[in-house]
Amino acid sequence: MPDVSERYLQQWSKIEDVDDGMKPGVTQADTAELREAKKRIRLLEQENESLRRAAADLSQASLPK
Repeated sequence: MPDVSERYLQQWSKIEDVDDGMKPGVTQADTAELREAKKRIRLLEQENESLRRAAADLSQASLPK
């Protein structure tokens, strides 16, 4: 058996207990889902900012000179 520290085993056991619903906490699946949601939010915010800039540019271009 590879040399695995007691602390690592305890940590792994706690993660498994949370994932199995035996202990309260955030599951690995929830953590991954939250990470993906935050990534999607960042992307949408960037797209929104690009659209704002494009709209501002278009409104400036349509002003009479």
